[in-house]
Amino acid sequence: MTKTSIYGIKNCDTMKKAFKWLEANNIIYEFHDYKKQAPDEAILKQTIAAHGWENVINCRGTTWRNLSDDVQNAMDGDSALQTARDNPSIIKRPLLMYEGESYLGFKEEQYMQIFAT
Repeated sequence: MTKTSIYGIKNCDTMKKAFKWLEANNIIYEFHDYKKQAPDEAILKQTIAAHGWENVINCRGTTWRNLSDDVQNAMDGDSALQTARDNPSIIKRPLLMYEGESYLGFKEEQYMQIFAT
């Protein structure tokens, strides 16, 4: 059986939608709550490499707006990794890992494709 992991914050509305979909479709998953455990650096590196920091870092949220202009303007892959480690709530949610691939956000159609048998 392939391990499915989902990363994020439990009370996030988008996370709740993803949980509900996974449970309704009998997908067994492991949840990593950023409020309780730091993000996995290897997963962050892989996700930034696959999707680009611009897609991994949520530039529309409060955490981004609270960063200094200097930090925002100098953002690149390396600084995005450090920023995500220091401020996990800035990572786009959910971050889904399935069969070694990372997926960002929740869209029912995308999840249907990911878990199609």
